[in-house]
Amino acid sequence: MKWTRKKLIKEYIDFFKKKNHKEIPNSSLVPENDPTVLFTTAGMHPLVPYLLGQNHPLGNRLVSVQKCIRTQDIDDVGDESHLTFFEMLGNWSLGDYFKEDAIKYSFEFLTNNLGIKKNDLRITCFKGKGKIPKDKEAAEIWKNLGIKEKQMDFLGIDDNWWGPAGNTGPCGPDTEMFVNKGKLEIWNDVFMQYNKDKKGDFKELKQKNVDTGMGVERTLSFLQGKELFETELFFPIIKEIEKITKKKYKENKKQMRIIADHIKAAVFILNEKISPSNTEQGYVLRRLIRRAIRYGKLLGMQNNFTSRLAEIVFEIYDYKFDKEFILDEIEKEEKRFRQCIASGLRYFNKIASGKKISGKDAFLLYQSYGFPIELTQEMAKEKKLQVDIVGYEKEEAKHKSKSRTASKGRFKSGLADHSEKTTKYHTAAHLLLAALRQVLGEHVEQRGSNITKERLRLDFSHLEKLSEKEIKDVEKIVNDNIKKKLDVKREEMTVKQAKAEGAMGIFDEKYGEKVSVYSVCDAKGKAASKEICAGPHVTNTGELGKFKIKKQESVGAGVRRIKAVLE
Repeated sequence: MKWTRKKLIKEYIDFFKKKNHKEIPNSSLVPENDPTVLFTTAGMHPLVPYLLGQNHPLGNRLVSVQKCIRTQDIDDVGDESHLTFFEMLGNWSLGDYFKEDAIKYSFEFLTNNLGIKKNDLRITCFKGKGKIPKDKEAAEIWKNLGIKEKQMDFLGIDDNWWGPAGNTGPCGPDTEMFVNKGKLEIWNDVFMQYNKDKKGDFKELKQKNVDTGMGVERTLSFLQGKELFETELFFPIIKEIEKITKKKYKENKKQMRIIADHIKAAVFILNEKISPSNTEQGYVLRRLIRRAIRYGKLLGMQNNFTSRLAEIVFEIYDYKFDKEFILDEIEKEEKRFRQCIASGLRYFNKIASGKKISGKDAFLLYQSYGFPIELTQEMAKEKKLQVDIVGYEKEEAKHKSKSRTASKGRFKSGLADHSEKTTKYHTAAHLLLAALRQVLGEHVEQRGSNITKERLRLDFSHLEKLSEKEIKDVEKIVNDNIKKKLDVKREEMTVKQAKAEGAMGIFDEKYGEKVSVYSVCDAKGKAASKEICAGPHVTNTGELGKFKIKKQESVGAGVRRIKAVLE
């Protein structure tokens, strides 16, 4: 059987549909209901409110393929396994089936549908820690399916335990499935079995959930018997790099892998209408594009190669791409960065007067001017200079340590910080969007949001800076709706019904058969705001307090940003 990306995804979705799962759509790469992360890092992100107990419009058995971005390991991309952008297959039980059915479904799909021999599987389960017992239940289920004891390992917290994402919340053991003699993890079933409280105690959850994940790229690589970057999801990009550079992939694997990975990830981030910048998602995007250009320079790639590679990404995937926006933005960023590289060359010539380039200077060239160490070494060799590699590695290690510490809290996976304060800000964001449309016009649409315990941030489509009067008018509308103590109600309906009722939302493939619609209404049912949303929300606007806009700014062509607080 010839496996392709489309075939694998269809096989998985169809399998779980036969097990009474409903398919949910591929969500945005920027999470709508999780303030703890910059990007969707797993299929669970769009499901956060439902994993916490809210009813899902499509029921309690779900399946999907989800676009994901992971940024923690960007520096590790270039080996055989790390990726920035990937697609994740997943199935969920929201308080329905638990360990036995989840494991049986995994085993059936792996052996029957993918044709993997049961003797070729290797399984891990949680070995227990402190008051949390060893997961003998999962192990017994595997044994009953014919997995021998010698094929199983019991591992600890670092390997076979998920969560909580914050200090408290849902968590539990997982069981992982490996192939290739235990070298390749192909699937992971997480059992959200416990709730960790503020005292650090673990109690059984009333609603136990199953959250699973199977990476499309990794699984396809195994099924095709190919290296990850030699499947049809990467090799067309690499072939184009070979064509541009007139160099072979086998002799330049690391550089070509980084370029292919980063350009692909950049295309998908740009497709979310995010532009390169020095903050948050825009900063990650800028870093990816510039890192691809740096490694392209090592291979002798000249101007505008990023847009040529972006065109190949469009051909590989069947997603809808805003090609004009993506190509325009990536070309502008390449031009900006090439000017930056010119400044770096001037600095290099300044420090290249001695016998050796210090570790600090080499790292400064990398950090401030974007020169990979290989490029610095190459230029130093031309001038018969040495580079202090040991010193460079020390500086790099210090930087990585600081960077990971700073980003640790922001890059956790879901189910964190759904506190009373963030719930209030989520509702206030709905009132703000409705007020902006009332004051500025119906062209205003949400382009992104980020909510923390301290403030809300809303990005929206609008060309001009808001005047002082417009700011005051928006604040007044929001605060009037808070003073009226309007009820917030949730309804489940079809997308067609939601559209007919005037609910806000971008009506494309984003939504499934049924959606949750939140309305902020007065006693007569007149809505101040009506949006398709997964929550969470307060039950009455009187709970919010006084709304105040603190700052407005531009974040890209035709996109404004407002930061606001509840006092």
